[in-house]
Amino acid sequence: MEQRFYDAVTASPVIAAVKDTDGLDECLTNENIQVVFLLFGDIMSIPGIVARVKASGKIAMVHADLIGGLTSSKEIAVDFLKTAAGADGILSTRPNFIRRARELQMYTVMRVFLIDSMALSGISKLESYHPDFIEVLPGVMPKTIRKICEIAHTPVLAGGLIADKEDVVAALSAGALAISTTNRDVWTM
Repeated sequence: MEQRFYDAVTASPVIAAVKDTDGLDECLTNENIQVVFLLFGDIMSIPGIVARVKASGKIAMVHADLIGGLTSSKEIAVDFLKTAAGADGILSTRPNFIRRARELQMYTVMRVFLIDSMALSGISKLESYHPDFIEVLPGVMPKTIRKICEIAHTPVLAGGLIADKEDVVAALSAGALAISTTNRDVWTM
């Protein structure tokens, strides 16, 4: 992992996950936010959105699975985000996207939805794709986060359903290096 990405995450452990233009405007003026997870846009708008994030000096991470017009599961979607949109990195649930982004020297976050014990047992397999971070969703399960941090060799983020300071402290205390949230009130804590 490139040190700049790791340093940005650890220096500012609240990552703004942005789902609309209003949220983007707000997070770009927040000096404490260093990394932005872009959860909205389409193939026409994402280059401009990424440019705004980067112009503000923040790291632009695009959720490749959520961008309209990139419905293909083919790796060319990652190439587009790198070359046409200028994204610093991607978030994805798709291992082939993570692998391709690594080949393109992009930052990577593998998102994992923990819905049962089978998903939990699959963490070690996901590490074989060498993401920079594994993001555990929902992020309000401190005991599960602690267990993942004990078994994983990849740094862990927590995201999803984080609504207040108590959730942030619980996730960080369990071993997550940072949290991501769309909750704007949490961005300013």
